[in-house]
Amino acid sequence: MTEESGEVSRADGGPPSHDGLTSQRQDHESPSAIVERGWRYHHIGIPTTVPREDETYLEELGLHVSGFGSSPYGIEWMRFEPDSPISELVRTVPHIAFEVESIEEALAGKEVLTWPNSPSDGVRVAMIIHNGAPIELIEFRK
Repeated sequence: MTEESGEVSRADGGPPSHDGLTSQRQDHESPSAIVERGWRYHHIGIPTTVPREDETYLEELGLHVSGFGSSPYGIEWMRFEPDSPISELVRTVPHIAFEVESIEEALAGKEVLTWPNSPSDGVRVAMIIHNGAPIELIEFRK
């Protein structure tokens, strides 16, 4: 990290970033959250208003989910009740989810939308915002 700019230098000599992740990448390269942080793709959550046959209702979240268990690509459809406590951003903008080793480490220096919580036994989640997009972080107790 350079003291003047707060930028983080890359070991491979690539362009520095302001949040510890690479700001530019080549077409053939994976995102730096995967390459540099070791985050693993988990799913993409897509808000919808259309009911689906295989929905599961999560009453405490006012949320109907479907597709996660059957999609070979990790697509999860999310249909929200009008009184859902989930943030408006997550209810209206698709999010990508990454599995991380430590939510606390992953949250360091990020804009937090939803602080860590446990939606089910052995699972912790949090949401951050990057460039206006929600990003879900998931930690599994192994």
